[in-house]
Amino acid sequence: MKNLLKVFFLILCCLGCSSSKNSDAFISATTGRYLFNANEVLEVYFKEKVLLIKWRGKEGIQPLKVNDSIFYMKELNEKIIFISTPITHIELAVKTAHKGIKYQFKKMNIGEKTPTEYFEAEDYKNAKIAYVKIQKIDSLNPAITQSVLNVTGYNYLNNNHLKKAIEIFKINIVLYPKSSKTYDSLADAYLKLKDTTNAIANYKKALSINPENRSSLRNLQQLSPK
Repeated sequence: MKNLLKVFFLILCCLGCSSSKNSDAFISATTGRYLFNANEVLEVYFKEKVLLIKWRGKEGIQPLKVNDSIFYMKELNEKIIFISTPITHIELAVKTAHKGIKYQFKKMNIGEKTPTEYFEAEDYKNAKIAYVKIQKIDSLNPAITQSVLNVTGYNYLNNNHLKKAIEIFKINIVLYPKSSKTYDSLADAYLKLKDTTNAIANYKKALSINPENRSSLRNLQQLSPK
């Protein structure tokens, strides 16, 4: 009897192991990076035919396989569904908590990056294009909030990454050209770089938009004393 039980459990284990495996066709179609949101990636990859996910810096996340195309990801508390038509993408299974919203994550093209990834790679031109693209699609997207980009810029500035600070402030100006604060921030970065010409020019631009910008006024008076 004990031997029969051992055999039974071995069979269950084998079935469990084999059920987590995926076909070569599925692996080929689904391996890649998916846009979780406008500036964040969910990466799908496989090890020994078992589906794994990298998300928010954590690698080796193994969702529970429900069937050949549906997996439960406890980190999201969601069932993710791989859809092959018209093009491969991921959807979240419908549930009450979604309040009727359909969540889809598009598969990214090879070489495609998020705005932050372009920026960190110092590809500032494509970073700017990517940020502007987000704004055109969704002007309220958190990834392009003026205050978030401004804080990011000052974090770079405080850590002496002056080039990155200047470039993120420039992107913020492209997104919000009528904001006095964006020019004031860029001027601060030029001032720390000891580029007084560009610092003065941007403080003046900030004041032309908002004459009551105290930061710009104070710094400009110090740079251009009477």
